[in-house]
Amino acid sequence: MRTDLFDFDLPAERIALRPVSPRDAARLLVVRPPHVLDDRTLGDLPDLLREGDALVVNDTKVIPARLSGRRIGRGLGEPRIEATLHRRLDGSRWRAFVRPAKKLQSGDTLRFGDEGKVCFLGQLDAAVEAKDDGGEVTLAFSFHGPVLDQAIEERGDMPLPPYIASKRAPDTLDRNDYQTLFAAHEGSVAAPTAGLHFTPGLVARLAEKGIALHRVTLHVGAGTFLPVKAGDTAEHVMHSEWGTLSAEVASALNAVREKGGRVVAVGSTALRLLETAADEGGRLHAFSGETAIFITPGYKFRATDLMLTNFHLPRSTLFMLVAAFSGLDTMKQAYAHAIASNYRFYSYGDACLLYPVA
Repeated sequence: MRTDLFDFDLPAERIALRPVSPRDAARLLVVRPPHVLDDRTLGDLPDLLREGDALVVNDTKVIPARLSGRRIGRGLGEPRIEATLHRRLDGSRWRAFVRPAKKLQSGDTLRFGDEGKVCFLGQLDAAVEAKDDGGEVTLAFSFHGPVLDQAIEERGDMPLPPYIASKRAPDTLDRNDYQTLFAAHEGSVAAPTAGLHFTPGLVARLAEKGIALHRVTLHVGAGTFLPVKAGDTAEHVMHSEWGTLSAEVASALNAVREKGGRVVAVGSTALRLLETAADEGGRLHAFSGETAIFITPGYKFRATDLMLTNFHLPRSTLFMLVAAFSGLDTMKQAYAHAIASNYRFYSYGDACLLYPVA
């Protein structure tokens, strides 16, 4: 399909720079194809679902993967460098996107954070082991394992999406705001943002209604922010991400559908993992590994009955996914309504509850 079919205009003031408080006070647009739109709030979610339904949340944890530093060792006037870690290779090596990439070459040394900030750790240095086209490098750090993890935790900033980071710097509030209630397993460099809306009170009300909550893990990579540059979706190559779905959760979700309940994916990451782990008949199986599933209109959903998700970027793989789920014309109509009704967009914004296209 042509990529420009998934374009739309969004006024800059609709992009949320901070989340609402409390989190479940965010607005919720219920979308029932082809033309039914209902303005609600996240607090209404228990009333919108049925006893016997099951929510599937992503329990990945965002690491403070954005590091600021400088190149050293080539003389005076060494340039400032920003690196966003996005894929761990082993105990000391990461793949990262860097800016400005043109200032680096293989063999360079980078020094991150405030020098001498943590005495026993010393300085956090990394060698540029390899450099690819497009500003991606392999960094080999001077620390290894848990010590490196601690150094990144202390020196890094939360990797806010470009549409927020270009307007304000990350701060201490983002350490909590850009992390879901369910965060448990470190590995993401972007939040599974649909999960940001949940509070302990909302989870308790869902449980009281008889709506189960199950956890899967998919570590979100920085590739989620990359635009689709190809003119046709068939030419776009997805970045792979690591995920796991346990046999116990797969069995529980299969039982939900067998009893007439609905599986509700909380976010595109949970949905993509479910669809990766499902067979042709829609039955889920244990899964652990990489997925690069790319969902566009025409895809037949096998394991997901409803979807809770935030509003997404134009021409993005995520907008293509929701267009596949509820229909392109329906989602364009829904987004136009959301813009006209002053919904807040993107990671810190409001949400949609999507029903599948008939």
